[in-house]
Amino acid sequence: MAAALVALGVVLVLLILFLISAIKVAREYERGIVFRLGRLFPEPKGPGLFILIPIVDRMVKVDLRTITLQIPPQEVITKDNVPVRVNAVAYFRIVDPKAAIVQVENYMVATSQIAQTTLRSVLGQHSLDELLSEREKINTILQGIIDEQTAPWGIKVSVVEVKDVEIPQGMQRAMARQAEAERERRAKVINAEGEFQASERLKDAALVIEEHPIALQLRYLQTLLELGSSQSTTIVFPAPIDILKAFMPKESS
Repeated sequence: MAAALVALGVVLVLLILFLISAIKVAREYERGIVFRLGRLFPEPKGPGLFILIPIVDRMVKVDLRTITLQIPPQEVITKDNVPVRVNAVAYFRIVDPKAAIVQVENYMVATSQIAQTTLRSVLGQHSLDELLSEREKINTILQGIIDEQTAPWGIKVSVVEVKDVEIPQGMQRAMARQAEAERERRAKVINAEGEFQASERLKDAALVIEEHPIALQLRYLQTLLELGSSQSTTIVFPAPIDILKAFMPKESS
C-alpha cells in the first residue's frame, strides 16, 4: 500500500513538472517560434496560452514591439574632406518572427552593424554643409538603405535620425568667421540699398522743388518752426536772399 502511494506521489510530481514545462504563455506583443526536434514549426505560437511537448519542443520568444537602437558614434570623412563624429538612432520592429530567428544569428547585432556601416558610407558621400542643412534628406536615405538590407531578416526599419554632429574646434572657428563675414556682407548690402533708395527719394524731391520753387520756401519755414521748439537759447539760421528781397528798398531810377 505504501509503495502504491509513493508511486502515485511520484506520478503526480512528474505530471506537475510536465505541465509546468509544457504550458507556456505569450503576451500580446510576443510570439513563440517553436522548433520540434530541430524543425521549425509552421506557425508562431501566441499570444495567449499554448502547450509544448517537453524535450521534443524548444521555443524562442520574439518581441514585436518597436525597438530603439542607439548607433554608436562613428568617425566619418565627409565629401569635402572634413572629419566629423556622428551618432544616430534607429527605430525598427520585427514583422516576420520566423525570419528574425532563422535567417540571422542575432538580429540586434546584425542590424546595429548594418546601421553603422551604412551611416559611414552615406555621410561620406555628402559635404559638411549638406550634413548640417539637409538632415531630413539624409535621414530618409539612411532609413531606405537600412530597411532594404534588413528586410530579409523580417525587420522593418521605420525611422533613422542623425542625432549629433561633432565638428573639430578649428572648423567651428572657421565656420563662425564665415558666418560673421556673411552677416557683415548682408549688413553692407542692406545699408547700400537704403542709401540708394534715399538718393532716389532726394532726386524726386529735387525735381519737385525745381518745378515748384515755393516748395523750398515752405520747407525752410517748417525747419524754422522745428528749431523754435528746441530748448536752445541761441539759434543761427541762414536767410535765403530770395526771401529778403521782398524787404529790401528798391533802387531809385
